Amino acid sequence: RSITQSVTQWVLCRFYEKVQALHQDPKASVDNPLLAFSLIKRLHSDWPNIIYSDEATENTQALQAGFKEVEQELPGAEDLDGAARALMRLQDVYALSVKGMANGVFQRAGAGHPPLYSPGRRASLSADDCFHVGKVAYDTGDYYHSIAWLEEAVGLFRLSYGSWNPEDRSSLEDALDHLAFSYFMAGNISHALSLSREFLHYDPTNQRVARNVAKYEKLLEMGTAESAEPLRRPNGTHLQTRDAYEALCQRLGGQSAPEHLPHLGCSYETNGSPYLLLQPAKKEVVWIRPYVALYHDFISDAEAETIKGLAGPWLQRSVVASGEKQQKAEYRISKSAWLKDTAHPVVRALEQRIAAVTGLDLRPPYAEYLQVVNYGLGGHYEPHFDHATSRKSPLYRMKSGNRIATVMIYLSTVEAGGSTAFIYANVSVPVVKNAALFWWNLRRNGDGDGDTLHAGCPVLAGDKWVANKWIHEHGQEFRRPCSTDPQD
Repeated sequence: RSITQSVTQWVLCRFYEKVQALHQDPKASVDNPLLAFSLIKRLHSDWPNIIYSDEATENTQALQAGFKEVEQELPGAEDLDGAARALMRLQDVYALSVKGMANGVFQRAGAGHPPLYSPGRRASLSADDCFHVGKVAYDTGDYYHSIAWLEEAVGLFRLSYGSWNPEDRSSLEDALDHLAFSYFMAGNISHALSLSREFLHYDPTNQRVARNVAKYEKLLEMGTAESAEPLRRPNGTHLQTRDAYEALCQRLGGQSAPEHLPHLGCSYETNGSPYLLLQPAKKEVVWIRPYVALYHDFISDAEAETIKGLAGPWLQRSVVASGEKQQKAEYRISKSAWLKDTAHPVVRALEQRIAAVTGLDLRPPYAEYLQVVNYGLGGHYEPHFDHATSRKSPLYRMKSGNRIATVMIYLSTVEAGGSTAFIYANVSVPVVKNAALFWWNLRRNGDGDGDTLHAGCPVLAGDKWVANKWIHEHGQEFRRPCSTDPQD
């Protein structure tokens, strides 16, 4: 905006009007994954195309100088490709129709399904947008996703063929070329041939595609069998519980009420703590095996905003334990920061509240610092355990044993998605702003509780913030003692 104040070229003005029309409300641009993707793409791809275009020659030096000043703050290639993968993740986990997503509709594939999310402003994707998502999949050999998105790109490019859009980095020919090879790799030679012939209709001098046509024709003449099996979705993390995980996520946090579960209910709890006498905790027992409780109104709006503000400047890409190391992983997409109890009185008060509700000792080194996590566009965490499953885990470096319990506080609300799914319990807990979710990770005998396998479902719409407090087993010997049953 600051750069365009002194520029009157029609190309730049048109770009600015498009961005302004789609992104008038900054919060809506973050909440709606399609708007978020298109904004990232415009700032990374379309904007440089505009300022370096022939139409900008009169203001080239001024524009480029201004662009260089803000270039470091703009999204990079990693951000753009990550946003594209986030759309594919939402497509998979929520079984969304690609055509619907391109049209701004978040609806499951197939007829008769109501929309999972209806944004206040409906945003559609362009042919170039769809091409980029398909290209990200194509470049990794993921033809399951590339075919779906490139098909949509080809259809949209066909509708607008002949009209020149200076913001586009791709064309109908590019989409046809990539889609044809995707079909060939998927074993559909006849369709690859058809698309390649269409490509030559627009660019008859392309020798590479002409050779491909000859190759496909020869394969078909030789009677090369075409694959009759549908393309299978790649499972990069070899997740065995993927179907159950995605089914829970698609409930968007709701589950059918069991007929006879009298042990589930709500109560006011003081837990024998003077801290809770005047304001008891509002506890809802969500499940018994594993034991999961939700404490409503656990934190105030002001406290939540304070914690988010403290963590914001320190947020970095979240890592996971891998053997004796920690590293980034595609199965956990989020940013996180750690806060000591000395960081602010609000953090200290929150830790006192957690200690009162759980009855556990949070003094160092019996608990980890408060971890604040932000899940943005498509942010998720696939099924995992909070406790260590190997003695080589970095968790044991604290010399305070394994993680006995987890307290996860929802610092924000989301419009759709983001539930916490307990896979083996077949229950999912929606994001309830200012509530705290509690569960035991270890049995009383010290063994890990395999029933606590859980996941953070992808954020379909919104911006999810949570604060995690992991409490270790040392120091809790008399607060949660072993039972007389060694198997308990």
